[in-house]
Amino acid sequence: MNRPLTLDDLVLAGITLAAGLVLAFLSRMLLRWLAGHAERTRWGGDDVIVDALRSVVPWAAIAGGAAAAAVALPLTRAVRHHVDQFLQVWLILVVTVSAARVIAGLVRSVTQSRSGVAGSATIFVNITRVLVLAIGFLVMLQTLGISIAPLLTALGVGGLAVALALQDTLANLFAGVHILASKTVQPGDYIRLSSGEEGYVVDINWRQTTVRQLSNNLVVVPNGQLAKSNMTNFTRPEQQLTVLVQVGVSYDADLDQVERVTAEVVAETMTEITGAVPDHEPAIRFHTFGDSRIGFTVILGVGEFSDQYRVKHEFIKRLHRRYREEGISIPAPTRTVALQQGAVVIPQQRAAQDLPQGVRGPDQP
Repeated sequence: MNRPLTLDDLVLAGITLAAGLVLAFLSRMLLRWLAGHAERTRWGGDDVIVDALRSVVPWAAIAGGAAAAAVALPLTRAVRHHVDQFLQVWLILVVTVSAARVIAGLVRSVTQSRSGVAGSATIFVNITRVLVLAIGFLVMLQTLGISIAPLLTALGVGGLAVALALQDTLANLFAGVHILASKTVQPGDYIRLSSGEEGYVVDINWRQTTVRQLSNNLVVVPNGQLAKSNMTNFTRPEQQLTVLVQVGVSYDADLDQVERVTAEVVAETMTEITGAVPDHEPAIRFHTFGDSRIGFTVILGVGEFSDQYRVKHEFIKRLHRRYREEGISIPAPTRTVALQQGAVVIPQQRAAQDLPQGVRGPDQP
C-alpha cells in the first residue's frame, strides 16, 4: 500500500496482536487442564499429543495475530512478502518440532508397551525424530524459494562417500535395527554373552547396547558385536525360569522321607518368598551315587533371573534347618585310603624315597 500510516492502523494492529496473545494464553490454560486429565488415563499417547499441542497452539495463535496485524498495517508489497515468509517459516518450524515430539513420543510409547519395560529403545525414537526434522527442513527451504532438487542430488552423491567413511557406524546402526526388529533382544531383557558379560539391557541406540550388571555397572557393547556373538536371553521366550539346586544326603537316609521333607520345604519357599512362583510344582530327582552321598537335584521356579539368588538363599537355609529337625544327615565329602604292605613292588633303590614316612619296604630290615 502507498497510503501513510495512521493511528487507526496502529490501534487495529495492536488489537489483533493482543487478541493473538490472549488466545495463546487461553489455549495454553485449556491444554494444561487437558494434560491433567490425560495423565489419569492408561494410554501414554494422549500425554504426548497434549504436550505437543501446548507448544504449537500458543505459537500458532501468536503467529495468527501477527499476520492479522501485518494485514492491518499499510505495508509495501516487498515488506509484506518478507513478513509472510517469516510467519510461514515460523509456523513450519513450530509444527515440525511439535510433530517430531509427537511422533517420537508415540514411538517410545509403543516400544514401551510391546517390550513391557520402563526403558525405551532410543534407536527408533532417534531415527523417527531425525526423519521428521529433515522433512520439515526441506519444506522450509521450499517455502523460502530455495530449490531442494540440487540439494537432494548432492546428498545422494555425498551419501556414498559418507557410507564408505562410516562403515562401522552404519553396521552398528543396521545391526541395532535388526536386533529390535527381530525381537531377539529388547530393553529389560537379562542376557549373557559368550564373552562373559551379563546383565539387564537398559537401552539400544543407533550405535551401542547398554547393559546394566547386577552390581549396577554399565557395560557398553557395540550393536555389531552383539549381533555376531553367541548370547543367552534369560527373559525370552518367558520371563519365568527354573533354577537347579544340588543336594546330597547320606547312604543311611530314607530316600522317601528325604523326598517328602524336601518337597514340603520347596512348597513353603515357593509360597512365602518374594520372587518365587507359587504355583510351581516341586521337582526332586535323585541322580548320583557319590563317594559319600546320594546326590539329587531340586528344581525351583523363579519369576525372573535376579530372583534366583534370594530364593536359593532362603531355600538352602530352610532345608538345612528342616534336615536337622528330621535327623537327615548331609555328609561332608570323605575318602578312605588303605595302604597294604607288599601290595606294590617298589624298586629297592627308590624304596626309601618313594614310601611314606614310617612305612618300610619288603626288602628293608
